[in-house]
Amino acid sequence: MFAKNTMGTQMVRSADSVGANIAEGVGRGSYQDNKRFVRIARGSLNETQHWLRRAYMRNLLTAEQVDKLKLIIDELKPQLNSYLKSIGNVSEKE
Repeated sequence: MFAKNTMGTQMVRSADSVGANIAEGVGRGSYQDNKRFVRIARGSLNETQHWLRRAYMRNLLTAEQVDKLKLIIDELKPQLNSYLKSIGNVSEKE
Protein backbone atom coordinates (compact mmCIF):
# COMPACT_ATOMS: atom_id res chain seq x y z
CA MET A 1 0.00 0.00 0.00
CA PHE A 2 2.84 2.43 0.83
CA ALA A 3 4.48 2.03 -2.59
CA LYS A 4 1.20 2.48 -4.41
CA ASN A 5 0.32 5.66 -2.52
CA THR A 6 3.82 7.08 -2.73
CA MET A 7 4.30 6.35 -6.41
CA GLY A 8 0.78 7.50 -7.25
CA THR A 9 1.37 10.79 -5.48
CA GLN A 10 4.71 11.32 -7.21
CA MET A 11 3.26 10.50 -10.62
CA VAL A 12 0.33 12.88 -10.17
CA ARG A 13 2.62 15.65 -8.91
CA SER A 14 5.03 15.33 -11.83
CA ALA A 15 2.16 15.15 -14.36
CA ASP A 16 0.47 18.20 -12.84
CA SER A 17 3.79 20.01 -12.92
CA VAL A 18 3.91 19.82 -16.72
CA GLY A 19 0.93 22.11 -17.22
CA ALA A 20 1.71 24.25 -14.21
CA ASN A 21 5.20 25.06 -15.49
CA ILE A 22 3.91 25.92 -18.96
CA ALA A 23 1.35 28.26 -17.42
CA GLU A 24 3.93 29.86 -15.15
CA GLY A 25 6.34 30.40 -18.03
CA VAL A 26 3.69 32.15 -20.10
CA GLY A 27 2.74 34.28 -17.14
CA ARG A 28 6.29 35.48 -16.56
CA GLY A 29 6.09 37.75 -19.60
CA SER A 30 9.47 37.13 -21.19
CA TYR A 31 10.36 34.55 -23.78
CA GLN A 32 13.50 33.59 -21.83
CA ASP A 33 11.44 32.69 -18.76
CA ASN A 34 8.84 30.97 -20.90
CA LYS A 35 11.54 28.87 -22.55
CA ARG A 36 13.06 27.97 -19.18
CA PHE A 37 9.74 26.83 -17.76
CA VAL A 38 8.94 24.77 -20.86
CA ARG A 39 12.23 22.96 -20.29
CA ILE A 40 11.21 22.33 -16.69
CA ALA A 41 7.85 21.03 -17.95
CA ARG A 42 9.72 18.68 -20.28
CA GLY A 43 11.69 17.38 -17.30
CA SER A 44 8.46 16.83 -15.38
CA LEU A 45 7.10 14.86 -18.32
CA ASN A 46 10.19 12.66 -18.27
CA GLU A 47 9.75 12.21 -14.53
CA THR A 48 6.14 11.17 -15.09
CA GLN A 49 7.32 8.58 -17.60
CA HIS A 50 9.81 7.30 -15.03
CA TRP A 51 7.10 6.84 -12.40
CA LEU A 52 4.89 5.14 -14.96
CA ARG A 53 7.61 2.58 -15.71
CA ARG A 54 8.23 2.03 -12.02
CA ALA A 55 4.54 1.54 -11.30
CA TYR A 56 4.31 -1.04 -14.07
CA MET A 57 7.44 -2.88 -12.93
CA ARG A 58 5.94 -3.12 -9.44
CA ASN A 59 2.62 -4.36 -10.80
CA LEU A 60 0.76 -1.28 -9.64
CA LEU A 61 -0.54 -0.56 -13.14
CA THR A 62 -1.63 -2.91 -15.91
CA ALA A 63 -0.09 -2.93 -19.37
CA GLU A 64 -3.34 -1.47 -20.71
CA GLN A 65 -3.22 1.42 -18.24
CA VAL A 66 0.42 2.10 -19.07
CA ASP A 67 -0.24 1.99 -22.81
CA LYS A 68 -3.01 4.60 -22.53
CA LEU A 69 -0.84 6.95 -20.50
CA LYS A 70 2.21 6.34 -22.68
CA LEU A 71 0.23 7.44 -25.75
CA ILE A 72 -0.46 10.77 -24.10
CA ILE A 73 3.18 11.21 -23.07
CA ASP A 74 4.42 10.23 -26.54
CA GLU A 75 2.12 12.83 -28.13
CA LEU A 76 3.06 15.55 -25.68
CA LYS A 77 6.85 15.22 -26.00
CA PRO A 78 7.12 16.46 -29.61
CA GLN A 79 4.48 19.11 -28.92
CA LEU A 80 6.56 20.50 -26.06
CA ASN A 81 9.68 20.45 -28.24
CA SER A 82 7.84 22.26 -31.05
CA TYR A 83 6.52 24.84 -28.63
CA LEU A 84 10.01 25.33 -27.22
CA LYS A 85 11.40 25.90 -30.73
CA SER A 86 8.60 28.34 -31.55
CA ILE A 87 9.43 30.60 -28.60
CA GLY A 88 13.18 30.21 -28.94
CA ASN A 89 13.70 32.82 -31.62
CA VAL A 90 11.17 35.42 -30.60
CA SER A 91 12.63 38.72 -29.49
CA GLU A 92 11.24 40.51 -26.48
CA LYS A 93 8.76 43.21 -27.36
CA GLU A 94 8.35 44.81 -23.95
